[in-house]
Amino acid sequence: MKLLHSFQTFWIRNRGLSATLLLGGLSCTLIGVTQLPEPSAGNATALASGWSKTFAQERDRISQRTPASSQIERSDFFVPSDPGIQIAVREVRSRNTSQVPILLIHGGGPGGTASFDLDVPGYSLAADFAQAGHPIYVMNLRGWENSTRPDVINQPPENNPPAITSEEAVRDIGAVVDAIRQRYQGEPVALVGWATGGHWAGMYTSQNNDKVSHLVMLNSLYGVDAPWELRSSFEDPNNPGTFDTSGGAYRLNDAEGLIAQWNRTIPVEDKSQWRDSRVVEAYQQAALASDPTSETRNPPSMRIPAAYRLESYNLSKGQKYWEAADITVPTLVLRGELDFWSRPGDLQALEAELTNAPRVETVTIPDGTHYLFNDRPERGRDRFIQEVLSFIRA
Repeated sequence: MKLLHSFQTFWIRNRGLSATLLLGGLSCTLIGVTQLPEPSAGNATALASGWSKTFAQERDRISQRTPASSQIERSDFFVPSDPGIQIAVREVRSRNTSQVPILLIHGGGPGGTASFDLDVPGYSLAADFAQAGHPIYVMNLRGWENSTRPDVINQPPENNPPAITSEEAVRDIGAVVDAIRQRYQGEPVALVGWATGGHWAGMYTSQNNDKVSHLVMLNSLYGVDAPWELRSSFEDPNNPGTFDTSGGAYRLNDAEGLIAQWNRTIPVEDKSQWRDSRVVEAYQQAALASDPTSETRNPPSMRIPAAYRLESYNLSKGQKYWEAADITVPTLVLRGELDFWSRPGDLQALEAELTNAPRVETVTIPDGTHYLFNDRPERGRDRFIQEVLSFIRA
């Protein structure tokens, strides 16, 4: 079986209500998503063992839904990056597309579709942006979802150092940006990166300003030596001040681990006041289903490449992987007030050092968590969408 060439499968979403200001109260909600894996050498063994029951049940459940008349179209395809590496990309678009294309870049947790295209009415960020007239592209770096998993991800984690570096991430982003631009006569692409995805997007933009129309970073670390609440948990307990590399190439995260920090960040006991319980379930299911080996472990867990942890630790201590002064495109930096990952100092440093960007805006979203675009509309989701669309269209 060969799926290294592009393939296209379309899904349809029905129209649902949303409070998003710039969307005029309309967003599209998921009717069906069926993920098809790329049987690369890196994941052939896992695919041979079969899909997880959770994924199969979710796929069957979704396929039984009835399409509505108002369409959001989805098309999945692969883009070649480094030799032997295929990057999975999802295009999400409405019938009325007239705005700049946007590439959504996930961080160091679940991949792109699990982060940005959830099967919950009113909670697909990709669909909301698409409904506003932007063609949206959701990518997965190598090692995530249907993109090629390098061989180190299929070995015991302790056999190799932390996998998937920023340099590799930048090459994957570059391959996808080039593919998008080919579809739009060389038009620049707006990048929206979440957490480490914002760091990767900034690093790419600093080297490729001519290919980027706007840079948007949400809850991202920058190279600032400032307190970081996660630093001690990333350090070697026997050698304080150094990163703990004993975890190896990747880490495992189960359903509860995927939302542990989210739970801790929400400052009320009843978490449903802050987020829809359906979102939590969809996020967990999509993340675990994205790894075909998840059901081989008890409890089921997904593999997450670990180099982003090492590099984030370094960023928190002031090591820079790119210079903000090298950015020459309009840049929006956002942070949720309750975010556990980024720090106020990151926002301040970026604002001070983006000296060559023609327009710079920094926004702190009150009560916003790390996951704010998957929280309830009034808890930061609507504000984030409003800020991004306003900035890109200004």
